[in-house]
Amino acid sequence: MSLKLIGVAPRSLSGLAGRLAGMGLTVGSRVEVLQNRGHGPVLGRVRETRIGLGRGEAAKVLVEEVPP
Repeated sequence: MSLKLIGVAPRSLSGLAGRLAGMGLTVGSRVEVLQNRGHGPVLGRVRETRIGLGRGEAAKVLVEEVPP
């Protein structure tokens, strides 16, 4: 599944937005979901780099699905 980052939940902006930017996740970035088993971390690929987000962090990231 391919997603596009559209923002971060407003109540989470303090440190999360900076952490995401440090991993290459900025508004408009395309993210390919590599693993989302319903528990544990969510793994993805952004600009040829694999990243992992804890489930709580992933829940605060706003995305929209885009065609492959």
